Amino acid sequence: MSVTSSPMRSPRWYNYWGWGSGDMLGAGAQAVITGWLFYFFTTFCDLTPVEAGLILGLPRLLEAITCPLIGYVSDNLRHTWIGRKIGRRKIFLLITIPLLPSFALIFVSGQTFAYYLTIFIFFELLYTMFLIPWETLAAEMTKDYKEKAKFAGARMLVAQSSAILASYLPTLIINRFGGQDSAQTFLIMATIFGLLFSLVVLIVVILTWERPYTEDEKAVVAKPLDWGAALMIPVKMFRDLSSTLRIRAFRQHLSIYLGGYISQDIFNTAFPIFVATVMAGATVMISQMMTAMYVAQLVSVMIAIHLVIRIGPVVAYRSAAAFFTVALLLLLVFYWVRPEMMSQDLFAVVNPASSAFDLSAVFWLLTPVILAGLGRGTLNFVPWSVYNYLPDIDEAVTGQRREGIFAGVMTLVRKLAQSGAIILTGWIIETGGYVSPVAGAGVVQTPGAVATVAALLVIGPIAVMTLGAILSWSFRLDAASHQVLMNEIERLRAGEVSPSSPQAQAVVEDLTGWPYAKLWGRNPLVSETRLQPEPKRPSGPEN
Repeated sequence: MSVTSSPMRSPRWYNYWGWGSGDMLGAGAQAVITGWLFYFFTTFCDLTPVEAGLILGLPRLLEAITCPLIGYVSDNLRHTWIGRKIGRRKIFLLITIPLLPSFALIFVSGQTFAYYLTIFIFFELLYTMFLIPWETLAAEMTKDYKEKAKFAGARMLVAQSSAILASYLPTLIINRFGGQDSAQTFLIMATIFGLLFSLVVLIVVILTWERPYTEDEKAVVAKPLDWGAALMIPVKMFRDLSSTLRIRAFRQHLSIYLGGYISQDIFNTAFPIFVATVMAGATVMISQMMTAMYVAQLVSVMIAIHLVIRIGPVVAYRSAAAFFTVALLLLLVFYWVRPEMMSQDLFAVVNPASSAFDLSAVFWLLTPVILAGLGRGTLNFVPWSVYNYLPDIDEAVTGQRREGIFAGVMTLVRKLAQSGAIILTGWIIETGGYVSPVAGAGVVQTPGAVATVAALLVIGPIAVMTLGAILSWSFRLDAASHQVLMNEIERLRAGEVSPSSPQAQAVVEDLTGWPYAKLWGRNPLVSETRLQPEPKRPSGPEN
């Protein structure tokens, strides 16, 4: 029997930006954390690089449980009272709103290792409670390829704008309140961001919606909490997690995702230390160089929105990696040449009207960060533009919509890899001989320590990006293949068991990694991920 669903809502411009504003928290918090926190800990908190790396890395290991658990629970709240009345995704968002200003507590100087670790774990839990449900909403609000690309574009533009704010706020605060190298600068910055985080989550709640209920789903009676089923959540959850890795396109996508993001984790950790040691730059110089880089990232995202649609994600990834690699090599040349800088104020150095204007410094200070920004913006955009289409590929295999599980697995893998990258980076920096300043006081680093930082900054990201490019070589998801996939899903939903053409069969099998005859739940993947019978799926279109 054909069953109709609730009418499809078309996203308006304010829905794109309303959802995208969430990346003020999603990317904004990470821009502050990855850009400044390692530097803050080792410069103002009397912590060693290893201790700083452990604080940044250990909470990610705990998220091996929290990320997929939140994704799984939010997926399975759909037929509960909370899911019906409040929303299976939005309930998590609402919980975080009053708690997010606690972000400022991370940047209180003079505390112990245990204090920073505890506060950071608490904030990362809040961050995950927001991030996982929020990331699913774009995939639920539309099925159209171009509309999903617009959601991803809005997200990335907000992300890069928040990163610019995160990089430039220290300069503004120092210019307003003074304190060239002061821990108070970072506390003020974190307080501003904590309040912004609560505001943008509220905007997301107001301007987004979850996938409408079909008539069949409306007929399902909302269930109270079943504690017996709750105890089975870990078993079901990890079966679901392992099942996502049996989707071929998802495995390839992870290589692009990790190649782009882990390379930046290494860069973000090492870059402020590189500027402070190789370029003899203070907080203002670091802030200004990061600001220029994030402005270039914003431009890169605006280009990437169109680039990914035209040439596909893999070619865009390789082009971005090339820009980032050239930038890293220029920084390596800077380390070898060590050109003298006339001023520690980057904005004065690049201003032709300033007495500190230095054309050589313009090249050495601006060119690498602009090239890095052009590469990094696209590296950030590509994975999350692709993510919105992965639940469609999964639906072809399982006949289910599991946006939350995919968001949970992506964040889980990201956090685990990020944890390892940051802990290893901190260990390498300390092993190389780097000595943390005491309360911001200057320390002359040994040549070996400086060489270690420079080598890590350059070699680490290039190696990770190259590996990602190799593993994703045969990735074939683009606008054309996605349209073929959606057409075949409609046929499968209508009860067809054979492809519309040999070409369509080849496309779908390439994306899913499964024979066509085993799609739409006719495979072990579905039985492995179900502990109890699922509600009957509608045969009509689902929105």
